[in-house]
Amino acid sequence: MLTPPSLRPGDTVAILAPASPFAYDDLQAAFDVIRNDWQLTVWEGETLQLHAGGFAGTDAQRAADLQYAINEPSIKAIFAARGGYGSYRLIELVDFTPLLTQPKWLVGFSDVTVLLSHCQQLGLATLHGIMPRGFRLPQIEQDIETLRQWLFGLKVPPYTVKAHQLNRNGQATGPLAGGNLSLLLHTLGTSSEVDWDGHLLFIEDIDETLFSLDRMMIQLRRAGKLANLAGLLVGNFSDMRDNTSLPFGKTPAQIIADSVATYTYPMAFNVPVGHVSPNLALPVGLDATMNVNEIEAILVF
Repeated sequence: MLTPPSLRPGDTVAILAPASPFAYDDLQAAFDVIRNDWQLTVWEGETLQLHAGGFAGTDAQRAADLQYAINEPSIKAIFAARGGYGSYRLIELVDFTPLLTQPKWLVGFSDVTVLLSHCQQLGLATLHGIMPRGFRLPQIEQDIETLRQWLFGLKVPPYTVKAHQLNRNGQATGPLAGGNLSLLLHTLGTSSEVDWDGHLLFIEDIDETLFSLDRMMIQLRRAGKLANLAGLLVGNFSDMRDNTSLPFGKTPAQIIADSVATYTYPMAFNVPVGHVSPNLALPVGLDATMNVNEIEAILVF
C-alpha cells in the first residue's frame, strides 16, 4: 500500500467539490485553518462555486477538477469539500493511476467513500475524515486535529471508547477498510471493490431506514464480504428511521450484531467515526490494531 508523503508548511493542497453543491461561505472556517494555522496554500477548484441541479457542476466539470488535482505535481493533497451525492458518477471519468507514481492524500468521507475505496483497490492509502465544509461546525476540534496529525505525519494517539454491551472481545491487526455502508455496498462487483479478507472493516451511515440497514448487512453477508474480516468497527449510524406502521423491533447496533453473530472476530461499537462528531480521521489501507475488552475498545496505529 502506497502511503502519500507527509505535508509540510508551504505545500499546496486542493479543495474541490466532487459531489453536491453548497454555499461558498461555508468554507471560510476551513480556509482559515488550512491557510493560517496549517500554513498551506490552497488551490480552489472551480466546482466550489458551481451548481448544476443537485451537483457542484456537471459531471464533466467535477471530473476535470479532480483530474487536474490528481495530475498537478505541485498539489500534495486533495480535499473533497463535502459529500452529498455525485462522487460515484466520476469513477469512470477520472484516471486515478497517476497517484501510483505521484501519491497524495485524498481526504473525505460519506459519499467520498467510493473514491477512497477505488484508491485502496489501486494500492493507495487515503484518509477518511472531516471535510472542509464541516470545519465550521461546533465541537469538531478533535476531528480536525486527528486529520492534521495524519496529513503532517505526526504521531497519532490511540482512539479509545468505552465498552458497549454488544462488543465482542479480542485483538486483531490488519489494514483498515470501509466508510459509508451504503456506498461500500455499491462498490460490489465493480473495479472499486476491495477484498476485505484480513481487514479491519469500519462502517457508518446516515438517514437510512432500519429495514435498509438490515438488507445491506444481509447482502454483505451473502456476498461473503463479512466472513473473513480481521475485526469489525461500528461507527455512528445517525438519523436512522423506523417504519411507524411496521416497526423493525431492533436498534441499528442489534441489527449489525445479528448479521455477524456466527463469526468470531472482535467487534466494537460506538467507534468515533460517522456523520456526527467525533469523526476521527482513519487511514484507509494502512494497518491498525483493535483491542476490545470488558472496559474499553482501543484502536492503535
